[in-house]
Amino acid sequence: ACARSNSNRAAISHLHRQRYGRLYPVLLVNTDGSTIRLRYSEPKRILMMPLDSSTLPEAERKARLRRHFPSKPKAKEEETFEGIDLDTYKKFWKK
Repeated sequence: ACARSNSNRAAISHLHRQRYGRLYPVLLVNTDGSTIRLRYSEPKRILMMPLDSSTLPEAERKARLRRHFPSKPKAKEEETFEGIDLDTYKKFWKK
């Protein structure tokens, strides 16, 4: 039997290629600072591995948590129009 490659071959069998046809070169940075070049499916320049917070000192761990979860913003006071003289802005109003 002759196995000819024609347009019907994909209908009989699966396509003989990777799932993602294009892999991009990416730099992977480990937590200790070492780097590895690898091929990744998305076009990114740098991938960073997550840092294990259980190995950090207590002060640095709390500082990182404060940066990731900042405190809630304080409520601002609403502006009132009591001290504004409206006669100075009459020229801007349409009649």
